[in-house]
Amino acid sequence: MVQSTEGFPKHLDEQYDDQGDQHFSGRLDTPLHSGAFDLSDDQKMAVIEEHFAEIMHALGLDLTDDSLKGTPRRVAKMFVQEIFSGLHPDNKPKVSTFDNRYEYSRMLVEKNIEVTSTCEHHFLPILGKAHVGYISSGRVIGLSKINRIVEYYARRPQVQERMTRQILEALKEALDSDDVIVVIDAKHMCVLARGIKDNQSSTATLEYSGAFEDPDLRQEFFQLVHQE
Repeated sequence: MVQSTEGFPKHLDEQYDDQGDQHFSGRLDTPLHSGAFDLSDDQKMAVIEEHFAEIMHALGLDLTDDSLKGTPRRVAKMFVQEIFSGLHPDNKPKVSTFDNRYEYSRMLVEKNIEVTSTCEHHFLPILGKAHVGYISSGRVIGLSKINRIVEYYARRPQVQERMTRQILEALKEALDSDDVIVVIDAKHMCVLARGIKDNQSSTATLEYSGAFEDPDLRQEFFQLVHQE
């Protein structure tokens, strides 16, 4: 239900802005309400289309204009089927692992994985790179599946810290190994386009476990990530 913000208290407005600027959440799971999957995709798109048209109208846009009249539907389809498709568990990638027949015992690093996500505080893009490393416990994973796991958790409203942790835990589960490390380095458009309007800074987050608790091994990982 959309609530009116008429007479919205200034102190709450400032409080929500401050909370959004912190870019922090202590929860590992993306916050979802109990009826998150009660509607079909078509039903969700119909609801979003209606409400986005109201937003555009409130902004003063003329929805009878040829350029604008299809925008609510396009936005609804984009939200449900594309940039927020990672909210639905049915879209979680199926991950198969294989025996480590080569008996490769060192770390494997998949770097420069494209990250395209959305800040849950302002619904603006998060754009960057993820770097993932793991050591096999006897099983290995197809390289493209690492990219798909990153994409799945990126395609939802996110906080970068949570996204990093989610990717780490998903890879640990898929590989049946604690020896995993994940780094994300990304630019937040809510920092670039509003507020401080800083187009130079980026945000880096790091999560690791198992063998990567060893600082020497982490240093080796970072050397591989930065190697041209």
